[in-house]
Amino acid sequence: MNTKKCILIQWVILASFFILQAQDDPYLWLEEVEGEKALAFVGEQSKATFDSLSKEKEYKNIYDNSLKIYNSPDKIPYPTIYGDFIYNSWKDKDHERGIWRRMSKTEYLRKDTVWEVLLDLDQMTKNDSIPWVFAGATGLYPKYDRFLVSLSKGGVDAAVVREFDPTTKSFLQDGFFIDEAKSDVAFLDENTVMVSTDFGENTMTTSGYARQVKLWNRGTLLKDAKLIYEGDSKDVGCFGYVLRDDTVNYPIILNYHTTFTGSAFLWMDDKAVKLDVPEDCNIQGILNNQLILDLKSDWEVQERIYPQGSLISLNLPDLLEGKKEIQLILQPDEFSSISQVSQTQNKLLVNVLRNVIGELHIYSFDKDKWEQKKVPTMDFGTIYIIESDASSDIYFCQYENFLHPSTLYVADATENSLKPYTSLPTYFDGSKYEVRQFKSTSKDGTLVPYFVVSAKNIKNDGNNPTLLYGYGGFEIPVAPFYAGTFGTSWLDSGGVFVLANIRGGGEYGPMWHQAGIKEKRQNVFDDFYSVAENLISKKITSPRHLGIMGGSNGGLLVGTAFTQRPELFNAVACLNPLLDMQRYSKLLAGASWIGEYGDPDKPEEWAYLQKYSPYQNLKKEVQYPDVYFFTATTDDRVHPGHARKMAAKMIDLGHKVYFYENTEGGHAGSSTNEQRATEDAMLFSYFLMKLN
Repeated sequence: MNTKKCILIQWVILASFFILQAQDDPYLWLEEVEGEKALAFVGEQSKATFDSLSKEKEYKNIYDNSLKIYNSPDKIPYPTIYGDFIYNSWKDKDHERGIWRRMSKTEYLRKDTVWEVLLDLDQMTKNDSIPWVFAGATGLYPKYDRFLVSLSKGGVDAAVVREFDPTTKSFLQDGFFIDEAKSDVAFLDENTVMVSTDFGENTMTTSGYARQVKLWNRGTLLKDAKLIYEGDSKDVGCFGYVLRDDTVNYPIILNYHTTFTGSAFLWMDDKAVKLDVPEDCNIQGILNNQLILDLKSDWEVQERIYPQGSLISLNLPDLLEGKKEIQLILQPDEFSSISQVSQTQNKLLVNVLRNVIGELHIYSFDKDKWEQKKVPTMDFGTIYIIESDASSDIYFCQYENFLHPSTLYVADATENSLKPYTSLPTYFDGSKYEVRQFKSTSKDGTLVPYFVVSAKNIKNDGNNPTLLYGYGGFEIPVAPFYAGTFGTSWLDSGGVFVLANIRGGGEYGPMWHQAGIKEKRQNVFDDFYSVAENLISKKITSPRHLGIMGGSNGGLLVGTAFTQRPELFNAVACLNPLLDMQRYSKLLAGASWIGEYGDPDKPEEWAYLQKYSPYQNLKKEVQYPDVYFFTATTDDRVHPGHARKMAAKMIDLGHKVYFYENTEGGHAGSSTNEQRATEDAMLFSYFLMKLN
């Protein structure tokens, strides 16, 4: 029999197996988000889990401390700059749902405490009987006397968009309005917005995002908006937004064909002009006519190769005429990556991770080349660019590490100066602990970095309750962070915290990510196991005292970990997870992640997906840890059916689980500080119970 025929037969067998498995899934009813039977299961299991975990001796103390931290008036009021004002979204004990507020930049910089409240979400919730969550706003340049405000019902990704006047503190009765949908909307001018949303039948992709971008004129109906671009229903989605270079607006259209590739267009002269740039690059901005690109693969231009991971720029007017004069801004080495790019009026800000430690650089474009200065920040921590001012070179950045409270700095990119603006309180005594960075060796010999946060006097006797966290996906890096709740709830209770920087993430750039996608996904899991085994070999902990935690893609990570290597762990927190990799692409936004995981409808790709898909690999005879599943009914990104079905199947196979589903919160899991405190109290009570 020839090779091609053998392969064809194998594909037919796999396809038949896939169809039979889908038909034989006895838990499909749990995918009915609001189904009566499904909600009865959710209610019964959630009540049992809450009743059990809330009786743990540390529960109330963890809840009280967490709520105190979340409601603290000493939290950092993070700035968003629009014109002459600083805007801020805030929650505390008096504002459960939150408020949206502002003060002048002058007042903010002198640390005034009196804010002008623009929106009171608690009052809106009371008036409308809808659990409103503020989901962001975009303003009308240059006066910012109009905003398009996004309001989510219970924290879902889909939002209602309403036009708001900050002077009168009211929504415009005849202003722009978009009903609940996953929308992107931006002002082009006072009377025109660029919008991508659900326009009705056949206007959404199979991933659940808009496939059309339109221009919508004030005073007209949304259905009559002018179509300027349309993608295919099998694309991930089409999105319109506006980039600005000082006072010049550049309307951009992005058509994502897959998770990581797409076409970019500039709307000009009443047509969409395609930009001749790599389909897998990220457009990071426009400054001084320079289009800033972040390369995800090598790009050869005029016999020169610009390496994967580099940050480059091209003169936009020249590019539109077919010329490519490329300037190399930054080429990270194998242990570095670009984690953020932002810009002030005249400067480019680049946040670099070097061995998972943050550095901040300022670039100036002068005489057709980029000049660089490093910002004198603290060492051995994480830096975030919080906000930059488009009308000056002032920006705000934050520094933090595991033991140093998050500190917000106000900085000047022209002078390369920064000074502390405010800091979080010290929620726990960091002087008692130390942070160490190690590297484990994965199955294929790759060195995997990880951080260990522990007491200075730790005894390496294998008895330390240890919580290992990982993510490993979508080129998202996980870096040192400060969390008062982790300190008070876990470290102060004698726990060790470990952060694993496994492949699939963005710690070492695109190559580190691409080594963990699709058929290479097992590398991500093997990296995670290597960290666990390294911790055990160092006698920092042992399987009896080792727990793992991950959310979303990280939920898939820990779901796979406890099904592949159950002997390594004694506790698993699987939060808002993907678990059924046979059906993930058919649930909510799942199809948009095929570029990351693969397509289960293709037999050759299901062949590797089925080897690790947690839901399909559960076995009755295997002894698993007592897993804690957490999800939200309103999660419209990762379907709650993943956690529901996994929990139900494990219960029916005779395995003990803890399952809790919040009724709101979306993919974040919680909408209010009280819900977040409850989530923390159950989570840490579970780990303390299982690992001590």
